[in-house]
Amino acid sequence: MRILLTGGRGMVGRNIIDHSKAAEHEMLRPTSQELDLRNFASVSSWFKRYKPDFVIHAAGRVGGIQANIREPVAFLTDNLDMGRNILLAAREAGVTRLLNLGSSCMYPRNAQNPLREEMILTGELEPTNEGYALAKILVARLCEYIEREDPRFQYKTLVPCNLYGPHDKFDPAHSHLVPAIIHKVSQAKRTGLTEVEVWGTGNARREFMYAGDLADCVWSAVERFEALPGLMNVGLGSDLSILDYYHAVARIVGYSGTFVHDLTKPEGMAQKLVNIDKLKEWGWRATTNLDQGVEQTYQFYLQGHQA
Repeated sequence: MRILLTGGRGMVGRNIIDHSKAAEHEMLRPTSQELDLRNFASVSSWFKRYKPDFVIHAAGRVGGIQANIREPVAFLTDNLDMGRNILLAAREAGVTRLLNLGSSCMYPRNAQNPLREEMILTGELEPTNEGYALAKILVARLCEYIEREDPRFQYKTLVPCNLYGPHDKFDPAHSHLVPAIIHKVSQAKRTGLTEVEVWGTGNARREFMYAGDLADCVWSAVERFEALPGLMNVGLGSDLSILDYYHAVARIVGYSGTFVHDLTKPEGMAQKLVNIDKLKEWGWRATTNLDQGVEQTYQFYLQGHQA
């Protein structure tokens, strides 16, 4: 097939491209300079010119707590505009199959874990990333509305848990938890620091999946699209404390210092673990354990990808 992959230069997109299945298709992945997804006229014109058979929408403005708190307007408007434009332009061009990638940030902050798909829009969102979450919810809903109006258009959404892996962002100003820890602990080892600061108590629990596993799930979804539910979580079904991730990285990096806590800093939701009953019924599971994933991500970091 001729497949449009948005966000083809981001972590998720690059892992999708690195997967062996990508070689079986003609992959179109325009850069943001070649196609501004925030401009509907440009997106519509691009669809008319290239006529893709299938769309994987993985583009987005992403970042950790610091970035979301600092730039809520951009996280809301950029993600909403990109998703809206891709979906409506695809529908206008007659593209009947589209796979949208959501986020576990879409779930209410106080929802009971594990988070089931039907819990979306049932409560208040986590304030530290509300703008991003609202955009992701609206785009997922738009997928549902388009299919409801015309069942020929199968626009479906995967809701991944937190991710990490090669091609991630390691700069603390933009990174998520695991790459931020890798950078912080690596720098501490290199400079001889005996202490590393942890935001909050470290007791908040998170589910982090290796991005290569999500890529494998995406390609399974492309191949078995008819059987794919309209909205489905993708995760491990188990979580760890933030402090557990610090210890895992320290183990891989070879850091023997101690961790100290800054209790004035936010640590987000107490827990964010997705329910994977639909995923298991559909017949897929992740295969990369934490040490394997951290090791591969750390090796990528050591190769000079430290921005």
